[in-house]
Amino acid sequence: MTSTIVEPVPSGLANELGGRLRDWLPAVVVFFLAIALWQGLTTAFHVQTFLLPKPSDIASSFWENKSPLWHAGLYTFKEAAGGLVIGSGLGILAALVLARFRAIGIGLMPFAIAANAIPIIAFAPITNNWFGLLNPVSKMAIAAVLCFFPTMVNTLLGLTSVSPSSIELMRSYGGGEAATFRHVRIPNSLPYMFTGLKISAVLSMIGAIVGEYFGGPTNALGVSILNDTQLFDFPRAWAGIVLASAFGLSLYAIVAVVEHYTTSWHPSARAFTRE
Repeated sequence: MTSTIVEPVPSGLANELGGRLRDWLPAVVVFFLAIALWQGLTTAFHVQTFLLPKPSDIASSFWENKSPLWHAGLYTFKEAAGGLVIGSGLGILAALVLARFRAIGIGLMPFAIAANAIPIIAFAPITNNWFGLLNPVSKMAIAAVLCFFPTMVNTLLGLTSVSPSSIELMRSYGGGEAATFRHVRIPNSLPYMFTGLKISAVLSMIGAIVGEYFGGPTNALGVSILNDTQLFDFPRAWAGIVLASAFGLSLYAIVAVVEHYTTSWHPSARAFTRE
């Protein structure tokens, strides 16, 4: 008879997994309670489909149309991911420049705030004219505009919210501006930067969908949702909305995973783990 040796799970890993399950359990319970309440109320009060379809009808419509909806979702997801990379990359670059040259930052910040105050819906027809109605770059541009400001502002906050004693210590060792940025400002900005990136991850999907509402290929998710509402196929339209939300959450999750492995050394991350 052969015996199997079971390796014990390290206590630290077990505690971490248990803590994560406890963190997610309330959200999962609330989610299923909300779906059950939604189903029950729409059934009990005979709510018309064009007002609010039942979750069961939405799930059935998604299953029947899963292939075209999935391909449309992937197409829009690529647009959103491209906009996230472009907008966030430019936002981080701008934050580095503004943190290095404070006078320029003080002069340009009001214009950046004013540009962010413009409704994103106003950019969609313009970017479609610039890059072409069927060109995915036009939707990436809209998503990039949405992603730029949150990433830039949060990264700039992290770059400038450095303890004066840390700056003085670097200077006492003869460190210049480049060394100060590399060893002090940039590491300090990472938690702030990822906060902006997580906000931008969700906004990027919204920007791509909004851009597609003003025109795009038929295999785009925003166009599919718009066409379904015009054809009064509301369960399928809601299925597209749910899928768009799922892709937005997946972008958020990707950023959160990268944050976990990038900033695990930071004191704020260790404090959160201990809690």
